Amino acid sequence: MTNNTMTNPSPIEQAVLRRVRRVHRLRPFVSAGALAAVVAVLALYGIGREVWVARVFENSPQDVVGRFWYLVYAFEHTRFVVQALVAVTLTSTIYLARITAERISRVLSFA
Repeated sequence: MTNNTMTNPSPIEQAVLRRVRRVHRLRPFVSAGALAAVVAVLALYGIGREVWVARVFENSPQDVVGRFWYLVYAFEHTRFVVQALVAVTLTSTIYLARITAERISRVLSFA
């Protein structure tokens, strides 16, 4: 067994360190928050492909209570795909808000 120094790493050490650096660079993009953001964006895109969102809001009443019940009725009478995409969007958005609040509170507690 030879004693390698850091100036002359073995091919195995080079491969391992290369993988460690790659994982370290990709870590921010593979986090749970990033995954939730991608899922939310894809779900919103899917909703936009299935429903003409502008027309839904154009046809809704102007008062708050009427608009709420209109949106509930519209949600109940859409296809299952749209309902699932709305549920995924809401879930991932709530998860992102929770992660953001935790990180902000962590930063403020150190200040």
